[in-house]
Amino acid sequence: MVLDLKICPACGDRAERPHVESGLLVCADCAHRWPFRRLPLFALTGPSGAGKSTVGPRLAERLGDLALVVEQDVLWTGALRDDVPGHPAFRSTWLRMAAMLHQNGRPVVLCGTVAPPEFEQLPERVFFSDIHYLALVSEPEALRKRLLARPAWREWDEDRVEEMLEFNEWLRREAPSLDPPVEVFDTTHLPVDAAVDRVETWVRGLLSRS
Repeated sequence: MVLDLKICPACGDRAERPHVESGLLVCADCAHRWPFRRLPLFALTGPSGAGKSTVGPRLAERLGDLALVVEQDVLWTGALRDDVPGHPAFRSTWLRMAAMLHQNGRPVVLCGTVAPPEFEQLPERVFFSDIHYLALVSEPEALRKRLLARPAWREWDEDRVEEMLEFNEWLRREAPSLDPPVEVFDTTHLPVDAAVDRVETWVRGLLSRS
């Protein structure tokens, strides 16, 4: 068995567009069919500064053996740090990575800025039963203050802050109409433990229904 779900374990062909049929992966070259774990992916999204990196470590402690909590920015490097709208190489790599981790039997909670159009159109989307999205957002002035207070090495100048504020407002406005819809909650005046409680409840509730 090959952990990379894009590679056929029978003939070794690498699929550019993986195909799933009746819960099985199907090789377009040799027609081999093989089972895999098709679990839901949890995307904890929202603008930088809204609390994802603060919630993530505590969420990992809370969920224990139930799910794997990972930070997407660790792969924002090298050739994956592309300047293409939607960053498809970066997004595709994360979906492949999450799908491989799922073969261990635990779903992934991916912490990082992403919107449904950046995942839902990718070929690797077929590896997941669902992708659930929860966005942490903030009041604009509070978000601006958090971002400008970050260390210099993170390079948060005014232009970059404005771009993130625009994304924050876009999410607050458009989240319910996205496909699939994105749940949103505001962390501006929320204690950290309460934010972790909210995300934990979201993950556990969806898993109990899957």
